[in-house]
This record gives sequence, C-alpha cells and structure tokens, in this order.
Amino acid sequence: MAATNNPALDPAWDDPAGVPIDAFIFGGRRSTTVPLVTEARNWTEGVYMAATMGSETTAAAFGAQGVVRRDPFAMLPFCGYNMSDYFQHWLDMEPRLKGQGATLPRIFCVNWFRKDADGKFVWPGYGENMRVLKWMIDRIEGKAQGEQTLFGVAPAYGELNWDGLAFSAEQFRTVTSIDTAAWTEELKLHDELFKQLEHHLPRALLETKAGIEKRLAA
Repeated sequence: MAATNNPALDPAWDDPAGVPIDAFIFGGRRSTTVPLVTEARNWTEGVYMAATMGSETTAAAFGAQGVVRRDPFAMLPFCGYNMSDYFQHWLDMEPRLKGQGATLPRIFCVNWFRKDADGKFVWPGYGENMRVLKWMIDRIEGKAQGEQTLFGVAPAYGELNWDGLAFSAEQFRTVTSIDTAAWTEELKLHDELFKQLEHHLPRALLETKAGIEKRLAA
C-alpha cells in the first residue's frame, strides 16, 4: 500500500530538504531491569542508551532463552562498518547540529515488556502505548517535569493520562522501578559489550557508564 494512503501522513513526508525531528525512540524487549520509558538527560546519555540496547532471546533458534542479545541502535544487522565508529558519528552530531543552530532531538528509551513475579506482562501495550508517547510530547513541549532516575528522566504516575485504563500506581512502579542489584549486573553486561567494541570505542560512553555507576553507588 502506498504511503500516501495514510491519512496521518505529514505533507512534507518526502521533502528533499528534510523535516525537523523532535525525538528518537529506541526500545528493546526486556522482562526486567529496563523501565517502561526514560528520556536521556543529554545527547551523550541518549547515545549510551541506544548503544547498550538489547532484547532477551525468546526462541530456541537464538540459543538459550532469556539471554540478553545486544543490538545497538537496532542497527547491528544493517551497519556495514565498526559499531564504535557508528557511535562516534552519533556523538559528533551534537556539535554539528548545535553549530547550525538546530534544536537537538530528544532521545527516549522504551520497554513495553516488563513482567511481574508470575511472569506475566504488566503493561497492556498496543494502543495504550500512546499514553507514553503523549508524555514524550509533553516533555518536548515543556508540559511534564518528569523525575530524575539512575538512567534518565522518567514520568511520574500522575503525568500520564490514565483515562479509560485501570492501571494502578503499584503496577506503574512494577514497570518503572530501577533495581540496584539488577542494574549492577546490567552494567557488567555493558562491560562485555564494550570489550567487544573497544576498537575506537568513544571515551564519552565509558565516562557515561562511570556516571551511572556513581549514581548506583550513591
């Protein structure tokens, strides 16, 4: 079906001059650890979020189930050069855009797949994801304050529109909580990824990781 059949298509969708980008959204499939949504505090933290993104394997074809498979920027199968150089190119975009007087897009990380103690998905997903997207727009437009966390800025329960959905504050904590022990192990996995990509790995990412470790230990 042609894209032009989409009634929500922006009139400038194929403008050769490009269009403004307000945000990038990256997401993996994690049953624990990674919150429902976080916004990077700055461009480098956003690059770190995307660079360390991963999903848990779900089928025997991919080996043991539940193992986190890293897929930086969801680009691992498609990037034809050193991923560390790819990270650096993203980092280099910040001074380039600022030099042009452009507004940097926000960077968000999402995870719709957190599970409870019984192994059931907590977030209903599908159309309800629009509630999270609305919070992102509110952040971009300065209408939501958010809360500082170990890993970016997260929404307060009252900042999401819950009309028509019975989703308690306790359920919300289940999908947004950051467990110290789990993140200690998560950062060890980041170490493994960076060891694989140490050739040309940007120092800024190691410094960002050190900042997370410092907040974790506080």
